[in-house]
Amino acid sequence: MENALDRPSPPLWATLVATFFGIGNLRPGPGTWGSAAGLLLWWAIAYQLPSATRMPAVIALALIATLIGIPAATQVARSFGKKDPQFVVIDEVAGQLITLIAVPVTWKTFLAGFILFRAFDIVKPPPVRQLEKLPEGTGIVLDDVAAGLYALAVMQILLRSGLLK
Repeated sequence: MENALDRPSPPLWATLVATFFGIGNLRPGPGTWGSAAGLLLWWAIAYQLPSATRMPAVIALALIATLIGIPAATQVARSFGKKDPQFVVIDEVAGQLITLIAVPVTWKTFLAGFILFRAFDIVKPPPVRQLEKLPEGTGIVLDDVAAGLYALAVMQILLRSGLLK
């Protein structure tokens, strides 16, 4: 049986990305910390951008987190011999950013987006749970991307209905 000590350490870039620069090591609830870090990152960036550039910027950030997150999560999961290590939180960052696409930058919308994303990430309605079964980093990241898409849909319904301003 292979011992964890026999596995090579993941490259530093993969560890930094997968843990979102160490945020995944925070306790309790590293996924919640990862979501909060993604939200705070977007809050800080969004305030620096003109309104017209916010939507393409958050889409680009979510894509970057997803596309770099998949190979990073794969390498870290392999190295630790775990299917979905809790300290890998780049998936929460990507999902949280997706939730905030086309959302006004206000504390109310960010709080609602945070709660919605965490709820969908924890409950994992179909097909979110099924995406976890995809191999390695793809499964680690894409289930949170799907949870982010669910949360984005609900956010847009709330915004367009006037229930959230």
